[in-house]
Amino acid sequence: MKKQKIVPVILLGLSLMLAACVVQPPPAAPQEEAAQEQAAEPAEAETADEAPAPVTLTYLVGEVETDQLWAHALADAYMELHPNVTIEIENRPGGGDGDNIVKTRLATGDMTDLFSYNAGSLLQALNPSDTLVDLTDEPFMENVDEAFKQTVSQNGQVFGVPDQTAMGGGILYNKKIYEDLGLSVPKSWEEFAANNEKIKEAGIAPVIATYGDTWTSQLFVLADYYNVQAANPNFAEEYTANEAKYATTPAAMAGFEYLQEGYEKEWYQQDFATAKFDQGLELLANGEGAHYPMLSFALPTIATNWPDKVNDIGFLAQPGPSADKNGATIWMLLANYIPQTTTGEKLEVAKDFLAFTVSPEAVAVLNEAVPPSGPYLIKGAELPDDVLPAVKEIAAYIDSGNSAPALEFLSPVKGPNLEHLCVAVGTGQMTAEEAAEAYDEDVKKQAQQLGLEGW
Repeated sequence: MKKQKIVPVILLGLSLMLAACVVQPPPAAPQEEAAQEQAAEPAEAETADEAPAPVTLTYLVGEVETDQLWAHALADAYMELHPNVTIEIENRPGGGDGDNIVKTRLATGDMTDLFSYNAGSLLQALNPSDTLVDLTDEPFMENVDEAFKQTVSQNGQVFGVPDQTAMGGGILYNKKIYEDLGLSVPKSWEEFAANNEKIKEAGIAPVIATYGDTWTSQLFVLADYYNVQAANPNFAEEYTANEAKYATTPAAMAGFEYLQEGYEKEWYQQDFATAKFDQGLELLANGEGAHYPMLSFALPTIATNWPDKVNDIGFLAQPGPSADKNGATIWMLLANYIPQTTTGEKLEVAKDFLAFTVSPEAVAVLNEAVPPSGPYLIKGAELPDDVLPAVKEIAAYIDSGNSAPALEFLSPVKGPNLEHLCVAVGTGQMTAEEAAEAYDEDVKKQAQQLGLEGW
C-alpha cells in the first residue's frame, strides 16, 4: 500500500525536473500564429467529416413478449453506445405463419437487415448458403459455444449467433397447486396421469392447452424426444435416413397418444380450442391450470406480467414410460442472422451489432432487462444468482446428464404441418395413429427438397 503512494510522488518529481530542463520556444510572431491557426482549421474540418454517418437497420423478430423484451434490450443498449445507429424492430407471428414470412421475404429479397429465427432443421430449409451472410471467420464467433455453431451451420459455414438462451422443453407447472394438493413431481407418465386426476377432482384444469395459437400444440410430441432417444438411441439417424417412422416407432408415437389421452380424459380447460398463448400463461400463473406443456422461453413473460407469481412456477421434464429414465429435452436458442441483401455500410454495422450481442456487456444488459429462461451459449456468460426457480430446475437436468437435444437439432427433417396435426388430435378430430401416419407423409417433401438420401 505504501509503495502505491510513493510512485506518484516520484513521477511528479521527475516530471518537474524534465519540465525545468526543457528549453521553451520563444513566443510566435503574429504572422506565425495566424499561419498556425489556418493550418489547424483543415484538421478540425477533417475531424468533423469523420463523424459516423447515420445508419438505420431493420430487425425482424418474433411477436411474443419474450422476443420483444430481448430484442429491444439489445437494440437500446447498442444504440446508446452508437448514437448514429437506429435499429427499427419489426414483428412477425410464430409457428408456420412466421416461417412462411421469413421464407417469402428471403426469396423476394425483401428481408430486413437483421432477423431472428430458429436454428436446426428450420434453418436448413432457408438454404442459408444461398441466402445468408457467412459469419464463420468473424472474430466475434470465438465467443460462441461450439455446440451452438453446429446448429447454425451448413456446408462448413456458420451463419448465426445466439439469440436468447437455451430452453427446456417440457411442462411448466404451478408449484403452489402441487403443495396445496400434496403432489410429488412425476417421473413417469403414469404418475403424471395420476396427478392430473387429483387436480381435476380439486376443480382445477390439469393441463392447459392453447390451440388458438397452433404452434403451442406441439410440445407433448416434441418435448418427448428425450424419452424417444432413451428407447431408441439411433432414432435421429434412422429418421433422417428414412429408416424410422413415427407411426411405426412406439416411443415416437407416444407423444401423439398423450395428446389424445388429454382430450379423452378431459384434462384441458374449457376454452382450450381457442385460447391463446398469453391466456395460457395467465391461467398457469394464477393457479387456474396446473400444467402447461411449453418451452421455458415463456418464463420471462410470466416474470414481467405476474412478478409476484413467477416463483410459483416450476419446470418438469415430460414424463415417459420409465421413472428410471426421466430427463429433459433441450432446445437450442434462436439465432440472429444477416441476409445477403444487407450490403455495404449496413452490413458492417449489422456485423458489429452481432458482435455486441455475444459480448459480456450484452449479457449483463440482458440479465438486468430479461430474466434468463435457460443457460446462455456464449463463452464467459453467467446466469445471475437470483435466476428463476424453474431455470435452476432445467439446469439441474443438464448438469446431471439427464438431457438430450430436441430432434430438430439432430435431424434436418421436420414437417411444416405438425402443429395442425397436433391440434387435430388434441381436439378429437384425428386419432394418434392417423396423425402420426400423416406426419410421416408431411416430412417427405422437406426431406426431398434438402436432397437427403433415402427419400
